[in-house]
Amino acid sequence: MKIYEIKLAGKMDKKTGLPIAFATIHRVPGSDQITVTISDANGSNRQHLVEANCPEDVFSMAECLQERLDGCKGTNSMIHDYYRMLQNFGD
Repeated sequence: MKIYEIKLAGKMDKKTGLPIAFATIHRVPGSDQITVTISDANGSNRQHLVEANCPEDVFSMAECLQERLDGCKGTNSMIHDYYRMLQNFGD
């Protein structure tokens, strides 16, 4: 099985009932990079290019995803949940 795209919704905002952020993770077959787009509730998008064969780059992106989608700086195990998800896109 090969995963090419995942879409995520972050933690729900108590006031609005909507996710605080969204993320799309994808990798085009044959590309050396994983593309991660993070969108906040205001509609602003930020695109990140992650080197698929660099564990440090993938872990750094996991830290960023965890903080943006969960709304707080997480524990190591919380970050590793995102890291394992990103590893599906690695080499």
